[in-house]
Amino acid sequence: MPKGGNKGGNGQGGGQDLKRLKRLLPYLFRDRRRLVTALVLLLPVAAASAVQPLLVGQAISVLRHEPAWPWLAAMPMAQAIRSLVALLLGAVLLRLALQGSQSFLVQTIGQRLTARLRVDLFRHALNLSLSFHDRTPVGKLLTRLTSDVDALAEVFGSGAIGVLADLVTLAVIATLMLSIDMRLGLLLLALQLPVAYLVINLQQRYRKANYRVREELGQLNADLQENLQGLEVVQMFRREQLNSERFARTNDKYRRAVDGTIFYDSAISALLEWVALIAVALVLAIGGGLVGAELIGLGTLTTFILYSQRLFDPLRQMAERFTQIQGGLTAVERIAELLDQPLEIIESSRPAAQQTVAEQQGEVIFENVSFGYRDNDPILKELNLRIAPGEHVALVGPTGSGKTTVIRLLCRLYQPQQGRILLDGVNIQDLPIPELRRRLGVVLQDTFLFSGSVADNLRLDSNIPRPDLERLCGELGLEPLLERLPQGLDTPLRERGGNLSSGERQLLAVARVALRNPSVLVMDEATAFMDPATEATLQRDLGRLLDHRTAIVIAHRLATVEASDRILVLKRGMLVEQGSHLELRRQGGLYAQLADLQERGLASL
Repeated sequence: MPKGGNKGGNGQGGGQDLKRLKRLLPYLFRDRRRLVTALVLLLPVAAASAVQPLLVGQAISVLRHEPAWPWLAAMPMAQAIRSLVALLLGAVLLRLALQGSQSFLVQTIGQRLTARLRVDLFRHALNLSLSFHDRTPVGKLLTRLTSDVDALAEVFGSGAIGVLADLVTLAVIATLMLSIDMRLGLLLLALQLPVAYLVINLQQRYRKANYRVREELGQLNADLQENLQGLEVVQMFRREQLNSERFARTNDKYRRAVDGTIFYDSAISALLEWVALIAVALVLAIGGGLVGAELIGLGTLTTFILYSQRLFDPLRQMAERFTQIQGGLTAVERIAELLDQPLEIIESSRPAAQQTVAEQQGEVIFENVSFGYRDNDPILKELNLRIAPGEHVALVGPTGSGKTTVIRLLCRLYQPQQGRILLDGVNIQDLPIPELRRRLGVVLQDTFLFSGSVADNLRLDSNIPRPDLERLCGELGLEPLLERLPQGLDTPLRERGGNLSSGERQLLAVARVALRNPSVLVMDEATAFMDPATEATLQRDLGRLLDHRTAIVIAHRLATVEASDRILVLKRGMLVEQGSHLELRRQGGLYAQLADLQERGLASL
């Protein structure tokens, strides 16, 4: 993660929080009517709540024949009590109705906001380059898309609007208390100042603890993801006990981090409970003296006792909501870190030269291309090569020589640090990414299939009619495979195509590339997991697919390499040899050594 991300987690000023929250305003603006309605309801809800102790106090004043409101004093006692009970019941019902409507609106706003934000986060994560995903565990990314977004929903669902409601309630109660009796009103309000200071201090500590919780949760999810994806290896090498112990340590760190937040949350609740009791005691002591001196009535004292309890309810709720808000601000911080990740692979602002289909012959040129996944560790070093239109070339070389990296750079999955790559004379950085990917057909060794039907995996982003799809499958030799599947093209596939063999998955991967009719075909050991009969069938169909197309093949089998028009031999990121199979064998260089070793079954190309 960027270094700047932890600064906010360590409790730096609220200015950064405000900047991050402002980024959410466009999401809220789309629900501005609901938001305005919820805000308008704040005052009537607070008034309906604050008037209830006042009505109880008036009832006691009427019963004790103390000064009461003039319109009550003019009524018989029974009628005045019935009127106060009716008003109290009306205030309670009005508050419940308005509060229910407000809560529904606020929760709806929070859910709609987070739904939109989650979609934007997902889209942004998909557009980030592979270099970002290489250094970011999947589990940590999932935590941002799920847990952090849910925490943000709490901020708007019951946090931010709730704090505003509590502030309005405090203001209404304070106004009523001061209008009834200035002395008791100032006493209760004075208690708010030290309590607010302590609560803010504890909330800052909670914020730091909550950031640690989020980080540990991300690591927990990352460990889960890694072990579940590598379950086969875990079981084969009997790592169950060792990995369980490692996970237990990670889980223990997460538990301790959560314990820290529980401590500060409990401290805030306990503090407010004690202060509320002290406030009631002070009101009873001082107010009782005033009643004894006949400076105020018992009804007024009862009103202030109820207010002393209710005055700390908003503060207690604000403390709880601040806990949610602190968690939400931590989530906003972590979400902002993801949204702030720059898109390394972006569309060029320069318009690409228009090319007709006839001009798209599939010429590929690398000019002084250098690239490394890590700083000071180059994989390719000033690579220069040209692949002519329609030429079939094979990339060979020792492990780590840069063969797969060449393909990734050509597909713009990574950005070269130096040099440029041309496709039909146009820098690929000037080509729209959808256009580049349309003109390149890539079959990787590690085939990935999505959950869905076979037909869905063949179509992907194209809209091929069903009759055309069936015809093309027949031309590509998929009929034996489709006949073995229970529902043919409609057979549902499990996650990553788990109900197919490795060879069958690769066969589908080759077919879905062939359906797109690319001008350049790239194959990274595409037949590695196929049995000889399936590979022989596919090779016949590949003859038609490769006809009049540029082909770049990474292969470790001598038979596949020999059929190429030209062989490019890479070593430590540099092109050290090129030529046909016979030419390179006669040269007696690196290729000849690799070929001899493979013929003896000691190595692969």
